[in-house]
Amino acid sequence: MTTIDLGTGRSGARLTHLAKLGGIIAALYLFIVAIGAMAVAFSLFGREFAEAVLETTANPVLGLFLGLLATSLVQSSSTSTSIIVGMVAGGVISVEGAIPMIMGANIGTTVTSMLVSLGHYRRPQELQRGFAAAILHMSFNLLGVLILLPLELLTGLVSAAALWLGAAFQGVGGMALANPLKAATAPAVELLAWLCGQRPVPLLILAFVLTYGMLGVIVKLLRSLMLRRLEDIFDRHLFRTPLRALAFGLLITFAVQSSSIPTALAIPLAAAGVIKLAQIYPFSVGANLGTTLTAILAALATASPTAITVAFAHLLFNAAAILIIWPISWLRRLPLWLATRFGASVLVRPVLAPAFVFGLYFILPAVIVAVLHFTG
Repeated sequence: MTTIDLGTGRSGARLTHLAKLGGIIAALYLFIVAIGAMAVAFSLFGREFAEAVLETTANPVLGLFLGLLATSLVQSSSTSTSIIVGMVAGGVISVEGAIPMIMGANIGTTVTSMLVSLGHYRRPQELQRGFAAAILHMSFNLLGVLILLPLELLTGLVSAAALWLGAAFQGVGGMALANPLKAATAPAVELLAWLCGQRPVPLLILAFVLTYGMLGVIVKLLRSLMLRRLEDIFDRHLFRTPLRALAFGLLITFAVQSSSIPTALAIPLAAAGVIKLAQIYPFSVGANLGTTLTAILAALATASPTAITVAFAHLLFNAAAILIIWPISWLRRLPLWLATRFGASVLVRPVLAPAFVFGLYFILPAVIVAVLHFTG
């Protein structure tokens, strides 16, 4: 009788584990759907404004903040970069003028992770870890801009190299990549948009509620199911070395054709304590590279010289940032230090997290764009 009870107990435990695993998969699916719906909502009322601000005659600083603001509005560096490509192709701006916009877009693309981290607002310890992980990605991209934008303005090196590579690869051709993740989530995203009558505000509210609801479910199930086992998998395999973590970030971003999804998915894992900051760091850097490789293949497939040149400019910026920052130990440690400090700050004053996010990605660039536009 005792043996039967033990067997039943084991079977029950297995069923519980399977149910929780299924719950994690379902929650991850809905989480990705919510991110997609958030992007659609922003694009419904943000794309036209993004196009309008990007069409402004830009000096480099204005171009940088235009790229940041536009990408924050449409929640996609791919969308803002495609607008920039169209502007270059139409002769509105030069490739040299597009470089600061691309750099701004590189900072703006981290807004999704920052918004996701706010889902842990009511759980201070999780907010500290999740917000620090989002800050880490943003601060690395920001550091790259602070180094490379002055270098580009002084030498024109990035734009010159991009023009040369664009000419060299013109006519090579590319490949149109299938995106199974997008195909799997697109019907659900379209359903949410239909339920909201294609209106951006209700869709955005629904997307936020769904995102933060699924965050809570994911973290809770991770903690109750296999937190230690997941830590072991990440430590021993996926994130064992910085190079392996970078390669994993590159490959998964290349597979899903979006840096926002992998980096946003890393936030709840960081909040739960499954992934450490030192592991997320190279993963995020790899995601930066992965999204540029996808853009290059897509650009080559279009056979458009303009699209190819801008795609190479994006790649060169991210690759140069890694080659400059990573070998210099104090530069490499700076984003980690900033992430740790910001995490500690929001642990004491959680309200600093939303204030920082909306201030950096929306209020500050909007004010600077307005001031520079009307005074220049």
